[in-house]
Amino acid sequence: MRIALRAAVIGLADLLAGTMASRGAPAEPGDGPATALASPERFAGIADPAARSAAIFTELGRVLTHPRCTNCHPAGDRPRQGDGARPHQPPVFRGVDGHGLPALRCASCHGPANFAPAGMPGHPVWHLAPTEMAWEGRSVAAICAQIKDPARNGGRSLQDLVAHIGDDSLVGWAWAPGRGRSPAPGTQKRAKALVEAWIVSGAACP
Repeated sequence: MRIALRAAVIGLADLLAGTMASRGAPAEPGDGPATALASPERFAGIADPAARSAAIFTELGRVLTHPRCTNCHPAGDRPRQGDGARPHQPPVFRGVDGHGLPALRCASCHGPANFAPAGMPGHPVWHLAPTEMAWEGRSVAAICAQIKDPARNGGRSLQDLVAHIGDDSLVGWAWAPGRGRSPAPGTQKRAKALVEAWIVSGAACP
C-alpha cells in the first residue's frame, strides 16, 4: 500500500513538472509568475522611445517600492522592518554615517550574513541609505526623478546606477533576505537588465 501510494505521489509530481515545463519554466531562479519582473524585451513593441523608457522604469519601480528597498530607504532616520514596514524594534536611528548611533551601531546586532535561527538579516556593511536617497512613500515617478539626480542619488551617474542596482551585494540582499521576509520581485540580474534598457532608451520617467 505504501509503495503504491508513493508511486502515485511521484507520478503526480512528474505530471505537474511536465505541465509546468510545457508552459515554459521561469527564466531565472526565483522569477516565477507571482514575483516575476518583465524582461526589457517585453517593452520592445512600444514604438516611442520615451514611452518605452518610462514603461521600463515603471517595471523596475516594482523593485524600488518593495519593502526590501524602502525599509532601508526610509523617509526619516529610523529604518523599517518586515513586509509591513513597521518601525524598527528595538528603536534605532540612522546616525551620522547611516550605520547607527554611537551607542547602538547596526553591526551590534546585524552580522555579516543572515542568521536564520533568530531570523536576523545580515550583511558585512549593513546600513541605511543616505538621507538624500530616502524614497519611502514616494511614487515611482518621484523616485525616477530622484534617482537620476546626482545630488539625491549619492553622486552616481546613470552608468553608476547600473552597477549599484545590478552588482552591489547589499542591494542584492533584497533577493535573498532570509526567513520571514519576501524577496524583491524577480532577480538582481533582471533588475540590472531593466536599468540598462531604461538608460539606453533615454532614461525617461513615468
